[in-house]
Amino acid sequence: MGRTLRSILLVGAAISVAALLAGCGGLKPGNAKAMAPLKQETISRLAGLGSSPSAAMMVRIFKESSELEVWKQTANGSYKLFKSYEICAWSGVLGPKIKEGDRQSPEGFYTVTPGLMNPNSNYYLAFNTGFPNKFDRAYGRTGSDLMVHGDCSSRGCYSMTDESIAEIYALARESFKGGNASFQLQIYPFRMSAQNLAKHADNPNMSFWKDIKEGYDRFEISKAPVSWDVCNKEYVFDVPGGTALDALGSCPVTVAQNVPATVKAKAAADDAAMAQEVANLANKAAKEAAEAQKAADERAAAKARGEAIGSFFGGMFGGEAEPGVVDPSKVAPVPLPRLPRA
Repeated sequence: MGRTLRSILLVGAAISVAALLAGCGGLKPGNAKAMAPLKQETISRLAGLGSSPSAAMMVRIFKESSELEVWKQTANGSYKLFKSYEICAWSGVLGPKIKEGDRQSPEGFYTVTPGLMNPNSNYYLAFNTGFPNKFDRAYGRTGSDLMVHGDCSSRGCYSMTDESIAEIYALARESFKGGNASFQLQIYPFRMSAQNLAKHADNPNMSFWKDIKEGYDRFEISKAPVSWDVCNKEYVFDVPGGTALDALGSCPVTVAQNVPATVKAKAAADDAAMAQEVANLANKAAKEAAEAQKAADERAAAKARGEAIGSFFGGMFGGEAEPGVVDPSKVAPVPLPRLPRA
């Protein structure tokens, strides 16, 4: 009896240890949704790109157009767009998240590791964005459990359909299984074109957006995820290895010198195009305002002419009677009875 009890206790302890170890990895076995295999169609599409389920991946999010992109590394090392998914809902307005409870979805650069995957989410499946990151903490920004998840509803997160998050989750799972320690998540207010920047030129977040635009430009040119860090409370990119940066301290000279000529040229061209677009939008707004004022003046003049004409004829014929009152002097006479014919 004693040996049987000890055996039961040992088995129970072993099960408990196994459960704890499984929880450390972030991917809990036995969850059918989290462990569902990729569809053969998805695997074939990856092969068509020159990639595979185990290859590295990267995710980009664009708020304004409600898009989530998955990029996969190909055999030659560059990244290609695998698929663009529609985001059902995201919270707040364009701009970064500031504090817990502001119902604002974050923007910036984040690193997603296996430990941030949530197979038991109340919203089908999910992965944590990693907010707040080093940049967010430098500004004292707060928030927790900012996810990309299913269920098509959002309270500060990015919500997908269950079908979409199932595929995205499986792609991340297979990438981790392939030996990749993380994937990069880049979140932007919109595609960082000169036209979009000009459209939001008076937004108070413009300096922040210009900061993250460098990372956007680097990816657009290289088609590879950027390495990022923070100094002087700004994002900096592709910092030389071994350089330790203080998020609140000044950036080393080597960081400022580490911007490729192609990135500088693109930034200069975009700044010029943005300035021109801002001028075009201002001219268009001024023209529309002038046309609206002209139309209003014409309506006012027409109304004044109508009132003057009415007043003139009213004066000629004795004025207008009070509405609803019949003027006896203007009532037609009653005709006399017809006389009989002789």
